[in-house]
Amino acid sequence: MTTPIALTIAGSDSSGGAGIQADLKTFAALGVYGASVVTALTAQNTQGVRAIHPVPPDFIAAQIDAVFDDLAIGAVKIGMTADSGVIGAIVAGLACWAPKYVVLDPVMVATSGDRLLAADAVAALRSQLIPRATIITPNLPEAAALLDEPVASDEHAIAEQGRRLLALGCGHVLIKGGHGERAESTDYLISADGVIALAAARVATQNTHGTGCSLSSAIAAGLAKGDDLETAVRGAKDYISAAIAAADRFTVGHGHGPVHHFHKYY
Repeated sequence: MTTPIALTIAGSDSSGGAGIQADLKTFAALGVYGASVVTALTAQNTQGVRAIHPVPPDFIAAQIDAVFDDLAIGAVKIGMTADSGVIGAIVAGLACWAPKYVVLDPVMVATSGDRLLAADAVAALRSQLIPRATIITPNLPEAAALLDEPVASDEHAIAEQGRRLLALGCGHVLIKGGHGERAESTDYLISADGVIALAAARVATQNTHGTGCSLSSAIAAGLAKGDDLETAVRGAKDYISAAIAAADRFTVGHGHGPVHHFHKYY
């Protein structure tokens, strides 16, 4: 029996709700073995990010090589990339090992509002990393920032931004609607074949720390298990919606608490 394995390449969250920690929890909850490459250490909690310490690019490269040299990676999720040197190491690793699926969550700003990507790294993200992605998963502000445009305010504008992001070279775009204000939180899956709207009831909770990380990880988990991309996205949407709905079972911290990754189990 083949064990599905997914790799997360992302930053570490010392409070456990986002980043590498959220990714590994998501993989485990969905029945996938998780491996990790740490791109940055953060000193953060539910209220904000206090410090960021990027991992040297050569050590990121060493981690990537060690994992791929031994494990049969079914899908890669990429989160916090921190700066252009980190992006260069990741791009080189992807070029060398050529994983079948790459899910890129272009993490630019934390839930608390703290910036997680150096301004000079945005160009490298656009030109080097996005073209290697099977799917990218920006939220509304991230999609706008990647295009140097205002945040899209309606479905037509979201679809148009998605098409412009496709033109950067990725295979699919999932623009997440969690930052919207409607009764439903609608994500838009955009590809050369068209636009699919994926709606879920909006949950009134402040415990949303790590939602973006967990959604992209859930997509990678589905792909690692052999799902086609649309099935993986739909499954991930269902998973994260349930994790958010169960988030208030937790009392963790004094700010934006985590979602409940293991809501099915306790």
